[in-house]
Amino acid sequence: MGTRLTGNGFRLRRGLALAIALVTAGGLAVVAIGASAAPAPTVAQVQAKVNQLTTQFNKVSEQLDQADEQLSAAQRQLKQVTARWQHANAQFEAARTGVAEIAASAYEDAGSTSIAGVLSSDNPEAILQQGALLLQLSATHDAQTQQLLSDASQLAGVQQEMQRTENGIASIKSQLTDRKSSLKKLISTEQATLDGLTVPQQQQVANTTIGAGGSGNTSNTTTKQPYTGPTGTQADAAVAFAYAQLGCPYVYGGTGPCPDGYDCSGLVQAAWAHAGLGIQRDTFEQWATLAHISSTAIEPGDLLYYAGQSHVAMYVGGGMIIDAPIPGQVVEKIPMNSEWYAQNFDGAVRP
Repeated sequence: MGTRLTGNGFRLRRGLALAIALVTAGGLAVVAIGASAAPAPTVAQVQAKVNQLTTQFNKVSEQLDQADEQLSAAQRQLKQVTARWQHANAQFEAARTGVAEIAASAYEDAGSTSIAGVLSSDNPEAILQQGALLLQLSATHDAQTQQLLSDASQLAGVQQEMQRTENGIASIKSQLTDRKSSLKKLISTEQATLDGLTVPQQQQVANTTIGAGGSGNTSNTTTKQPYTGPTGTQADAAVAFAYAQLGCPYVYGGTGPCPDGYDCSGLVQAAWAHAGLGIQRDTFEQWATLAHISSTAIEPGDLLYYAGQSHVAMYVGGGMIIDAPIPGQVVEKIPMNSEWYAQNFDGAVRP
């Protein structure tokens, strides 16, 4: 799902997979630096710019993960509320029909016309507003009238909750649209920045950015390998699972299983779920809720966070981490002191 720059295999940063889909659908103009443009930036300047953009990509991507989770939760809630509305509406209609029949048989004066008019409405709030009129029936039919008012109140409350839920879904969808647009702009900016470099310079930048272990670092391991460590704890089980995912593709929003792919937070969530412990979906919530530990006390299975808690990898021992880095790359095992990771390290947590 990633995009490679012609000639050197350099892959764009996290979030590019989504942008490629958007490009396919609507087109994305890439601004190249022409001969008449300002002098090309230095490699150091481009490295700094790419790292800045990477942080922005990661943050927007994790915000998209959050919004996706919120949208799923809101849609589940709407389904539940709709079921409650159907039940409440059925009760209301049954009670309204029953009281209407009572009113038709009990009154023949002008008052019956007023009551019949109230009872002809399927709006529960209209019936509640005329409760005093309905209570004219209370002398002989108090139970039925009170039940109607109770059912009307319940239905009105469920209708209001349904409206709030629908409004919330619309707001979340708007946030998703805005953030996808932000990713497109960030990717266009980075592409224009990289276009000012030669192919060797682009490779030099690639070797110092996230996922650099996949760009020539001989310590990098991307193919599956047997896990030979201990197996007695949940952390051991989480690490073993992460090993089993080596070589699986990075996929934006991915939560597995392989070969469907993972993003960074989806990988560690799946690993700990395999170990029997549920953790939050996105990096920000993980960082906010899990127990923080000192960087000197890191053990296999602990989660390491980067770039403003917008990226996460799992420590697997021996100074190594397993990470789902960026679109176009795969789950890999790399040294935890690789340049981008060392420069952007925020801290560690233990599920």
